[in-house]
Amino acid sequence: MLKRYRHFFADPLALLLLFSVVVLSQQPALATEQEKTWLDWNRPAEKNLCPDEPTFVWVEHEEGKECIRYFPGDDIHNAPVVIAQFYGDRDRVMRKPVDQIRNNTRSSQEGYAARQTRRAGIPVVVVARPGTYGSSGDHHQRRQPKEYHSLNAALDRIKERYGIQQFVLSGHSGGATAAAALLTLGRTDIRCATLSSGAYDLLKRAEMLRKAKGRRPRTGFDTTGLADPYDPLDHLQDITHDPERLVIILGNPEDSITPFSLQLAFANALEDAGHRVRVEIHPAREPAFHNLTGHVTIKAAGGCAK
Repeated sequence: MLKRYRHFFADPLALLLLFSVVVLSQQPALATEQEKTWLDWNRPAEKNLCPDEPTFVWVEHEEGKECIRYFPGDDIHNAPVVIAQFYGDRDRVMRKPVDQIRNNTRSSQEGYAARQTRRAGIPVVVVARPGTYGSSGDHHQRRQPKEYHSLNAALDRIKERYGIQQFVLSGHSGGATAAAALLTLGRTDIRCATLSSGAYDLLKRAEMLRKAKGRRPRTGFDTTGLADPYDPLDHLQDITHDPERLVIILGNPEDSITPFSLQLAFANALEDAGHRVRVEIHPAREPAFHNLTGHVTIKAAGGCAK
């Protein structure tokens, strides 16, 4: 066989053509494999695309159905306490192609959860809000009841799948609002909650931000442009009373995105309703003073869990 093809390999042009054919023939397979790693955004809920395997849970509840993705940073089987972390709003990011969204792969999300686990000292699972990081749903419809019922049902499924006893809820900005909303859905398995730079009194906040930017009022509409958002402040009566549970509100008084005055009002309302609350002021990045520095939210979550 070598003799048969010796003249072919002796011709440099023929060798170059053969190499090109081999490389090009491999490109579609490589591209397809790479595309499979990107997490989808803002996709419909389809059960056939939600396998019954780790990092996927299919949920059905009174507001609808969803496929929620979650990313553990460590082994969470039979864990006595796990931190469930929720990201803030990703409205700007979601406009990008999925291959241009930072950390938009399962491995990247699990790597981030592992780093958060080391900071906290106990296992962390990042739970993707609907419409983001592989979870089905529409992130344009955030802060509506379906989002929070989907996350609540996802925690139930994760707890059952792994035999987890308790959660610590932890979130920043819109993620803090989501964590606060889960408190109002009657959960009895929350050890504590750390909520940084959260958005509360949503309609008042929306008007405050519009006024600060010189925009016309839109009474009754959230910053999403949607009416009647699910505001944790309006559902404090539904939070289960637990004398051992602590809610920590972390923020910065100069926050221009989620006004600190509204964070304080939420903390005071929680306390007036008979819940244990602690407010902490921390440094934040300029100019918005919204993103707190030093990983204080996850460290506080690890501290209160212990």
